[in-house]
Order: sequence, then C-alpha cells, then structure tokens
Amino acid sequence: MHPLDETLTETDLNKTKYKNLGYLLMSYENAASLVNTEWVAEHLNDPNARMLDCSYHLAATGRDANTEYNNAHIPGALHFDIDKVCDLSPTPSPHMFPSAEGFAAIVGGMGIANDTQVIVYDADGLFSAPRVWWMFRVFGHKDVAVMTGGFRNWQAEGRPVSAEVPVFAPKPFKAQMDHSKIRSIQEIMANLDTGERLILDARAVNRFTGESPEPRTEVKPGRIPGSSNLPYTEIIDAEPGTFRDADSLRKAFDSVGADGSREVTTTCGSGITACILGLGMHLIGRDNWTLYDGSWTEWGSNPNTPKEKGIV
Repeated sequence: MHPLDETLTETDLNKTKYKNLGYLLMSYENAASLVNTEWVAEHLNDPNARMLDCSYHLAATGRDANTEYNNAHIPGALHFDIDKVCDLSPTPSPHMFPSAEGFAAIVGGMGIANDTQVIVYDADGLFSAPRVWWMFRVFGHKDVAVMTGGFRNWQAEGRPVSAEVPVFAPKPFKAQMDHSKIRSIQEIMANLDTGERLILDARAVNRFTGESPEPRTEVKPGRIPGSSNLPYTEIIDAEPGTFRDADSLRKAFDSVGADGSREVTTTCGSGITACILGLGMHLIGRDNWTLYDGSWTEWGSNPNTPKEKGIV
C-alpha cells in the first residue's frame, strides 16, 4: 500500500515520512516520489537522509551550476554533477549513463548507502532533478524523491542556505543497472518499423517541428519519425516548480497516446527533460516507460538516422 493512500488513518499518515499531504490531495498514485521544501527543512538533520543539488544549466543561459552551488545551497547538500556522474568516454550525447560500478563509486563516496533516503533538487524546481531521480531508480535505489519548488523557492521562503561543502564518510553502495529502463539508438531505429513503443518528445514545439535550430550546432533540427510531442512545460507549473494535479497529468498524457496501453520511450535534447515526462507518468501509476538516453543529440547528429520536420 502506498504510504499516502487515502485509506490510511490520520495516525498512519502521521507515521509516514511523507508528511506533506498536498500531494495526497493531488491524488497521485506514487506521491512518495515527491517532497516539498517544508519536508526537507524538517529533515535537514536526519542522518539517514542525503540532499543532492542536481542543478544543471544549458550553455545558452550563461549560468554555471557548480559556481551557484559553491555560493549557496541547502545546508548539508552535496552537488551531483550530471556531467561528471556519467560515461566519461566519448559518447554521441553528453552525460549518458555511467556503468553501475562508476555510479556506485561516486554515490558511495557521497556517503550514500543502499538504505539512505536520497532527496534530489535543482535550482528552479523541476528541470534536471528528475534525471537524477531516474538514475537512482535505474541503478536499483528506490528510496529517492524530488524536492519540488527548487532552490529558488527554498530561498524565497527564507529557509537556511550554506556555502559550506559537507564531507561524509564513504559508504558501500551496490548498484545494478536495469537495462530494461533505458533504450538505445538501435532499439529506436528498430521501432521505426515495429511501432512497438510510443516515442514521446519533451522538447518545445518549435524544436520538435524543426522550425528552430538546435542549441548544439552539430545537431540537425527535427524529430524522430513517428514520434509524438508533449513539451515538459505542459505538465508542470513553472513558478511554484511543481507538477500539475493527477487529472491534468492524465489528460495531457492521454492526449498524445501515452495512456498506459503500450510502452512509452521518452526523449528530449540530451535525456534530461525527458525524465520530467517519465516522473509525471510515474506519479499517475503509468510505469511502462523508458528513457532514450542519447535523445535528439545522438539521433540528430547521426548522419544515418532519418529525420522528420514540419507540423504533425
């Protein structure tokens, strides 16, 4: 039974570690994958909780996530840099998944064990943190949640910040990659013929149609043939940095055919905002989704892949 199931008594709800009932009222089936700033503030001194600042900024923003972290972050939080916790060998797309051994070494070095509760957040609410949430789950760690609101709202609420970089004793962390949750370019190519799975693109409409150039100059504009588009901005409320309620999520996913009847493979520019769509589906109990890790950067820069443009 889900810890925030509506059938639980008030006593049961008070026992659960997820004391924020706002997500219960939104009727999410998997509300435990979210916490709010209030919950995090109450658990800053919890020795079994590890807060991770997973901020990431596109080059065009001119922002540097590491500099921002060093200037101010949630007290006790470590910086999880997706450009370092990745496959460091030359890859067709940036920050692709590392090996299980590589992930375990870095995460264990952060003082995270297999029984640690991990809370991930980013600068603006819901952007790069869902990617790290998915990484932990792919490597077998289910006790991970995203803090909605982001560091921006944490600061706006007058909550404490720190520039101190904490140090934690390393802990053993066992990781096993679930390859069924990740799709390769070969599998996406095969799907062009079979149509077995729905390819769902989280990019903005003008990038999906190929009207706008890609931020990476080596990547051609357009989309994977036969794919559908649901910009991630359509399932979140940007200012508070939260997901929309469950009914709104269901309607949004149903409108593009992601109704739970077949596997959905999410994609975006480089595998980041695709995970926002994935987390959105998870919240409403539609867990038959996977991530195309290379996403459009891999597909759009490959001269051998077909590309589609124009309005669907």
